[in-house]
Amino acid sequence: MTLQSVKPSDDYDPDREARLQFLTWDRTPAEIDAPEHRARQAHLAEVAGASFAPTAYVATDAAIFTTHLVLGEHSWIAGHALVRGDVEFGAHSTVNPYAMISGKVRCGDGVRIASHVSIVGFNHGFDDPSVPIYTQKHETLGITIEDDVWIGANAVVLDGVTVGKGAVIAAGAVVSKDVPPMAIVGGVPAKIVRYRGQGKASRSDAVAALGRLGVAAKAQWPQILARHRENGEYVSREADGQARRSARHRNDAIEIAAGFGELPEGLDPAATLAELQALQDPVTGLFPDPHRPPAPGQAMRDDGLALYNVLSVGYAIEVLGGQPLHRIAAVEDLSANELCDWLDGLTWRDRAWSAGAAVDAIGTALYFNARYFSTGRTRETLFGWLTLHQDRGTGLWGSPTAAEGLLQPVNGFYRLTRGTYAQFGLPVPQAERAIDSVLLNYRNYGGFSGPTYTACNLLDTIHPLLLCLRQTDYRRPDAEAIARAVIERAEQRWVAGEGFAFADGQQPGLQGTEMWLSVVHLAADLLGIADSFAFVPKGVHRTRAVGLGL
Repeated sequence: MTLQSVKPSDDYDPDREARLQFLTWDRTPAEIDAPEHRARQAHLAEVAGASFAPTAYVATDAAIFTTHLVLGEHSWIAGHALVRGDVEFGAHSTVNPYAMISGKVRCGDGVRIASHVSIVGFNHGFDDPSVPIYTQKHETLGITIEDDVWIGANAVVLDGVTVGKGAVIAAGAVVSKDVPPMAIVGGVPAKIVRYRGQGKASRSDAVAALGRLGVAAKAQWPQILARHRENGEYVSREADGQARRSARHRNDAIEIAAGFGELPEGLDPAATLAELQALQDPVTGLFPDPHRPPAPGQAMRDDGLALYNVLSVGYAIEVLGGQPLHRIAAVEDLSANELCDWLDGLTWRDRAWSAGAAVDAIGTALYFNARYFSTGRTRETLFGWLTLHQDRGTGLWGSPTAAEGLLQPVNGFYRLTRGTYAQFGLPVPQAERAIDSVLLNYRNYGGFSGPTYTACNLLDTIHPLLLCLRQTDYRRPDAEAIARAVIERAEQRWVAGEGFAFADGQQPGLQGTEMWLSVVHLAADLLGIADSFAFVPKGVHRTRAVGLGL
């Protein structure tokens, strides 16, 4: 029996038949069992290698030109859809009008394919430019679409792709890479927008946690600052309970208060500003620490505190409404060769964090010079050196180590980019490679659980992700998951009246409190909910570039 030999039954309704070409979900069991439909299926079994579950349905005007076709229980193919090649559908899978499915395609259960979708499970060869494309062999890798996938109208899925279980492909997306399970992807080329289940509930939970922590911190910061003041000086006891003095601790106190729009209680702004400005060395422009000055015979630029205080003291001066008194000649007056020699000699191979910290200070020195004094071509030399020395594979600067893996270059990436690309508002090269490296480092350290869950390690994770995600949406859902985890855990780690410890097992202190409040702000900024948190960093950990008209 051929398809043409079957006459329509007496109750055949052409209007109903036309409707089923486009609204195929309206089919009834009687229409599935109708002689015309069963004859159509028999014909396709003969000429198209097709096999159908008893409840499967194929509309009259569907174009089926397969060598192998499987259509599972309660699945259907609408009219004007084109299915050709080697194709299988599981149960409850549907193909809407004008969709096109070609080549080798395997669909699981519950796959929904909208109108005008193209699923192309083959490709033309084109690698040999001396041979016309139309004469080159076809290549077939095949496409796998797992269970419970929705593919929106006008989307394109290219050969070699696997779409994971529960994924959603937005209308108009072009999918050229594998889609993880439960991911929602969109765009050209398709990128992950978020994961199913990470929607309004997760956002509202994070907003609520930010609100509670912000209320507590805003009410308690004066008490926290008072706990760490002795004889008119701010001290730190975080590591072992012993009081330590440094220029940084007063600056941390100033930044904590400024983050809530205030100043520390009892602080005289004018006198404090004059004291901070007086710390600057007038010859080099650097800021040696009065409690721990450089060693005898040591060049000031080789002293870590003198360099760090370019940030710590310099930004505290700005928070108080002032500016450094002297241009930072130790950086600005170097020749191109001298600056490159300095950068070449940093500890990129075994301690990239320290090398990145030096670049942070160099970039910040150039920022102060450009904003308040004069600047030449040194900044161009710095960014040129960075461009040439970035690892294109990792997107980082410096080398991993046997003991710590990517930890040093990832942490160095934060310091380096903070003082340069972030501060001057410039795009980070190889941003997607850097995101991969930061996320890999986070995973390798188990999310920094246990003793590695420190303010530095989380800051050096969140800030790079935030910075790079201002340029791309690459792996944004992975970064957002980390940001939500930081916010959730921060609320648990806050000690009432004492603030945050720098690391688990240490005492709460000024450094830990300022850094963790900044990390939480950065995490909230990454999620787009920073307005829900009462603290906004104004100093070292501020997140917005300052316009210099450069």
